[in-house]
Amino acid sequence: MSHGVARSAVAFLLLLSAAPLVQAASVTNKDAVPVVLSVTESGNRVEVVVDAGASEKFCPSGCFMTTPDGDRIGLSGDETIEIVKGSAVIK
Repeated sequence: MSHGVARSAVAFLLLLSAAPLVQAASVTNKDAVPVVLSVTESGNRVEVVVDAGASEKFCPSGCFMTTPDGDRIGLSGDETIEIVKGSAVIK
């Protein structure tokens, strides 16, 4: 890695650490396969893919999430969610 790229990476990480934290729901996929969550926020629907064992943040200002097993859940944006056997467990 060149020194310029390394310096840019360090500067970017410092910028991120100085940015204010945005509250958002977080989901962790405890299953062995990726899951696709359907998220509707402000009338816009997107699909969020969460790889096996991975975590994602989304929904900073409230949304609806449809889980792989078809449950539709209203979120305010501060929840911690685990996907276990295709079902959402809100912690």
